[in-house]
Amino acid sequence: MYLDFFGLRELPFTLTPNTDFIVDLRGFQRAFSDILQALAGGEGFIKITGEVGTGKTLLCRQLLNKLGHPFITAYIPNPFLTPDGLMLALAAELNLPLTADQGRDYILTQLNNKLISLKQQGKKVVFLLDEAQAMPVESIEALRLLSNLETESEKMMQIVLFGQPELNDMLNRPTLRQLKQRISFSYVLPMLSREEMSSYINQRLAKAGFPGVNLFNNKAMDELYAASAGIPRLINILAHKAMLVAYGRGETRVSPVHVRRAMEDTGDVKIDRQRAQPQQKGFRWPALVLACVTASVITLAISQWLR
Repeated sequence: MYLDFFGLRELPFTLTPNTDFIVDLRGFQRAFSDILQALAGGEGFIKITGEVGTGKTLLCRQLLNKLGHPFITAYIPNPFLTPDGLMLALAAELNLPLTADQGRDYILTQLNNKLISLKQQGKKVVFLLDEAQAMPVESIEALRLLSNLETESEKMMQIVLFGQPELNDMLNRPTLRQLKQRISFSYVLPMLSREEMSSYINQRLAKAGFPGVNLFNNKAMDELYAASAGIPRLINILAHKAMLVAYGRGETRVSPVHVRRAMEDTGDVKIDRQRAQPQQKGFRWPALVLACVTASVITLAISQWLR
């Protein structure tokens, strides 16, 4: 790999949500700060949405790492569960040995007793659900039942939903309006601006041990931003591949050529050509049509010459 070639201690652009590589970005830090304030204020439901690859799972992991006393966290990474399965998963996170054959009423009673016990110990339970847009509708409705576990003055448990924008569509269904009304705090994770992307890349390189500056030149950054649309996951994929191309060619700086080669190798890349280059005026033949027309002209010319 290219670690020694670029003077790195570790790979700077992996896809694993590694909290050691969290960088100082306004949108991410604001989301984290606002969630902490909402939790401290006792808000019942909190919703965080964002496009695929904008850092929702990383934010969730950061919360798991940073929430200390008096918070106790219960984490469900993939909540594609039945209502009973969701309640049992929460019970397991709270070290309650329950089974499905004990019935939903019994499970809810035991969860309530556990939450009361934790509350009496001065602890606050936070239930974190990642990829919440994948939850069956009936399981989301079950969350409302769980949110009913409360005292006269406060919630027994706070619930944080992380999901793609499809989660909003789901919550807009009339059957889920009661749950939607209970969401007291919402935040949308933004995509990065061009300046933020440059900071993101350089900070990650520094955390990985890169000894220099400007490994990616400005034009390479422009290409990378146009291709990624400011989505961190795509930035990671393309930056890693571009560094591989530069390494393979023995070049110590990443140029637009390396980024374009990375783009060609990435099938699901979002390419915004209007930002990548000035818009051409006038009608342009699609490449395939132009090739076919050219081939036809050549064939006709050859046939005329052979007569």
